[in-house]
Amino acid sequence: MNQMTMPAAAAPTLPDAQTVTSVRHWTDRLFSFRCSRPASLRFRSGEFVMIGLLGDNGRPLLRAYSIASPSWDDELEFYSIKVPDGPLTSRLQHIQPGEQIILRPKPVGTLVHDALTDGRRLWMFATGTGIAPFASLIRDPETYERFDDVILTHTCRDVAELEYGRALVEGVRTDKMLGELLEGRQERLRYYPTTTREESPKMGRITDLLRAGEVQRELGIERIEPGTDRAMICGSMGLNTDLKEILEGYGLREGANSDPADYVLEKAFVGDGI
Repeated sequence: MNQMTMPAAAAPTLPDAQTVTSVRHWTDRLFSFRCSRPASLRFRSGEFVMIGLLGDNGRPLLRAYSIASPSWDDELEFYSIKVPDGPLTSRLQHIQPGEQIILRPKPVGTLVHDALTDGRRLWMFATGTGIAPFASLIRDPETYERFDDVILTHTCRDVAELEYGRALVEGVRTDKMLGELLEGRQERLRYYPTTTREESPKMGRITDLLRAGEVQRELGIERIEPGTDRAMICGSMGLNTDLKEILEGYGLREGANSDPADYVLEKAFVGDGI
């Protein structure tokens, strides 16, 4: 694991260019980076934008990436997988501080507070880099103003792939501003990591653990109810499909920006092949 930082931003030369300020490689498959934020960019925590590089043909090569930083941050953070033969990430994984990326400043997405009706408990279900929008949301004070209990589940193949989420949650709990929102009730933000391949304290797919009632028992939750529970989902097509079935089995209804309801899922990243 290593991290590179850069004190000053270079002058943009690409269209819609932003300058990379730091890069951190979490594993040989995962990395995150931060970049400058356009002065005009306004977004809701949980939304995504199109980012990328110039392709060999001189045209922008863009993919959808969730903004992992909260809406109040002066910079933008992104969390990415490395796909060896991916058109974009095969090159993006080698970026250095001071270099530039293309960022289209038009945020969109369904994993936002506005797409959910009021509730008491908020579930965030993520696999792999699907934790990125939740990295934004658990650092947003509005999340704790709207919900008494926030549960972040993160499922990965190996233990090392959970490190980004572990560090993220620890950072929230020790942050001066956010820590005040959790003061006296650390359980307001609960982290439930699982692995599917490498041995760890909790193994299994989150969908199987929910169906078996293990998650609920371990967290002291009697039942997931439409009157109290809200949920957000970001992961593979399989996760989306299975959790949709599970949540609707509990009586929860899918929502959208135009029709807020009990749960939302993000479909923009499924099968991207970045």
